[in-house]
Amino acid sequence: MNNNYDKIAGHYDALSRLVFFKSQVNAQINQLPYIQEGNSILIVGGGTGWILEELSKICTGLKIVYVEISAKMIALSQKRNYKNNHVEFVNIGIEDFKTDVLFDAILTPFLFDNFAEQRAAKVFEQLNEYLKKDGLWFLVDFSLNKTNGNWWKWLLLRSMYGFFKLLDIVEAHQLIDMNPYFLKASYLTVEERLYYGGFIKATIFRK
Repeated sequence: MNNNYDKIAGHYDALSRLVFFKSQVNAQINQLPYIQEGNSILIVGGGTGWILEELSKICTGLKIVYVEISAKMIALSQKRNYKNNHVEFVNIGIEDFKTDVLFDAILTPFLFDNFAEQRAAKVFEQLNEYLKKDGLWFLVDFSLNKTNGNWWKWLLLRSMYGFFKLLDIVEAHQLIDMNPYFLKASYLTVEERLYYGGFIKATIFRK
């Protein structure tokens, strides 16, 4: 089990939109105006790569490193029309990715909900080292807490993890609250939006 979505790569977007309509998409798209022309961007776990086309509508001249463990997701992403942006595709798990580049922005869409807590902490520390001072971290993930953890969200979450466990896709069996990691590292919250009745949270942090 290595958090690899090869088994459902060809159906992932359809399954996502069947359940969440366009909430997962909108949560990511609405963050993109913070990207500036010429930025260097690290995208971790970008899936089928539709985000590359959305980025091309916002800016040109972007230097993007696209890290994705699923070879089938990489293959789908490489077929996207990302226009004049430069994209380096890296088919590897983020834990094994190394770079000397410091990025203006890091995107982690629905990444940390795959990890057990120890691995989530390790990946956070790793990515934190790759982000420039004053750089932006675009975090989009599922969210449960005392104010928005309604019964149907818990039920849906359990169903999701049950489905992934059946397919032996992800290691996690519960959500990790990543906010304490950002607070401890002195990140500032630039913007926070909720989608799908508060079940999806999109936060932009500044380092």
